[in-house]
Amino acid sequence: MKTIILAITILALQTVKVKAQPVIENTRQQLVSPDKQLVFSFYQKKLTDSTKAMYYSVAYKNTPIVLESALDLQLDNLLSEQAMALKIDRHAKWCENLEFTGVSHFSKDTTWQPVYGENKNIRDHYNALIVHFVKEDNPIYKIDIEVKVFNEAVAFRYFFPENEKGTYYRVTAENTEFAMPQNTKAWFTGWAQGAYQLLPLQQWPQQAERPLTMELQNGWQVCLAEAAMIDYARTKFTLAAGKPNTIQTAIYTPADLISPIATPWRVIMVAEKAADLVNNNFVLLNLNAPPAIKNTGWIKPGKIIRVMTQTTKDAFENIDFAAKHNMQYILFDWKWYGNAFSFDADATKVAIPDFDLPAIIKYGNEKGIGVWLYVNLQALYAQSDSLFAVYKNWGVKGVKFGFVIPGSHRWTTWIQNEFKLAAQNEIMVNVHDDWRPTGEQRTWPNLMTAEGIRGNEEMPSATHNTILPFTRFIAGAADYTICYYDKRIKTTHAHQLAMAAVYYSPIQTLFWYDKPAMSENEPELAFWDNIPASWDESKALQGSPGAYITMARRSGSNWFVGTLNNDTARTIQLSFGFLQPGKKYTATCFEDDENAPTKTKVGIRKWTIDSRSKKDVLLKAAGGQAIWITPQ
Repeated sequence: MKTIILAITILALQTVKVKAQPVIENTRQQLVSPDKQLVFSFYQKKLTDSTKAMYYSVAYKNTPIVLESALDLQLDNLLSEQAMALKIDRHAKWCENLEFTGVSHFSKDTTWQPVYGENKNIRDHYNALIVHFVKEDNPIYKIDIEVKVFNEAVAFRYFFPENEKGTYYRVTAENTEFAMPQNTKAWFTGWAQGAYQLLPLQQWPQQAERPLTMELQNGWQVCLAEAAMIDYARTKFTLAAGKPNTIQTAIYTPADLISPIATPWRVIMVAEKAADLVNNNFVLLNLNAPPAIKNTGWIKPGKIIRVMTQTTKDAFENIDFAAKHNMQYILFDWKWYGNAFSFDADATKVAIPDFDLPAIIKYGNEKGIGVWLYVNLQALYAQSDSLFAVYKNWGVKGVKFGFVIPGSHRWTTWIQNEFKLAAQNEIMVNVHDDWRPTGEQRTWPNLMTAEGIRGNEEMPSATHNTILPFTRFIAGAADYTICYYDKRIKTTHAHQLAMAAVYYSPIQTLFWYDKPAMSENEPELAFWDNIPASWDESKALQGSPGAYITMARRSGSNWFVGTLNNDTARTIQLSFGFLQPGKKYTATCFEDDENAPTKTKVGIRKWTIDSRSKKDVLLKAAGGQAIWITPQ
């Protein structure tokens, strides 16, 4: 009843606004998702005799999701001599002086296969709308509003068509609004490696990182995300001044664009259940360009261990450990080539004693283990024109980028070029620190994973770990750097074990702070030994941010199921309806057990199950459960 009253109130308020600021009827457009449940509405309003503004709203199953919200860009083209001659007002809101010229409609329904991923097949199904405008005072300047409505999300962006006489556009602000229903709460973090808080849409301590997952009063989930941020400046989310419950994009720096060019997609994902939000993260991939790499045979997902002590002897021991536990890579992280923060350091020369890198690479090849190298921003910036070619000649498989600078237009285009240079030399990439992906791993599948996450370098709480699948992982693969033996972990070992199934990363770091000597060949390591890093099918089965999550992933005929619990013990029920009907399976369950004979206290039991099976599971505080399912 409260939801109905709220919807009526909102519609009444909107009606009042329409009377005060009439809609320009010929601009009114509506775009509906293929399943007819999600609706995007667009229109212009006449604010004054000489001023117009653009607005949109989103509804799902006739319930308001995003209320009337403004679409706005601010441009400063004063640096363009041509624009100066045309006397463009550099301070005006650019979208307030537009003349509607027409619309275009089209639809698409295709399926594509990524090089690797969470699912073997991805459906790209949407209805699209393009609304065309020109500047009333300078019609050589054109702008389109491009909209796609999927069953899972709405996406829109600003597009500047090719213009020979007005090619240059300097975007100084993007004030796109998202007016949310009352009592909406957001999972807020201020930076890519920050902790999360569930906050109302008021008095945020700073701008919010994206993706931004929110909970509506009726329990539905909404996620605001950014896709295809490849030639622009990063935008976070801020609270709009003087507009309650309204979120606004906040651009990090101006972006200097040359037409034809589009801004990143603003994405509004909608789901009735939190688990469905997780399952729909493929939308960001769909909003990026197809692969720019023709030959992808060298791109190999896998599990990786960091060599903690960088000597030849320790490297050989790690290679042996990796081969024994069915891992694919080792990583040399930090200072192997000297002071990584100095431009004087040469990332093509070893700078530490007793470190025979050619011999290590050769031994790794003999054992089927590839080598990754860490390289900091300074060397990447100074040497990348030749660096990746040198590494390819050495036989290096991948490079972990360290301390890259995120946010500005300059550094956004720089890192995109690094992905291209790496791909040209068949080098895979892992980006660390404060950078987050926006789906560009579809275009550059050598971008295997990225940090941009508060992982085991900070040893977060179990509750934090249950928030991540519904927030950071919407953006794509994340390198959490999973640990196992380190005494600083704040969870049970079964919780850490299950992360390899819950958290998606095609280069999955295991044993982050661990050394081979710490292992006592605990029998539960069979779960990690057999789990892959790329999948044919993935399903979030159940869960809620900050409480728990259960994720099931399939590779071939095997399923791997992981459950992470927060800091409060609970009992959940697992249903195995995702299994093929009519078949029997053996489920090997790894779970917290104080009676287990190992120091890790992980017990093992086996079940015979089928698609009709249900199991009650008692989860310890900060605990977890991992299940390996094989057909009988």
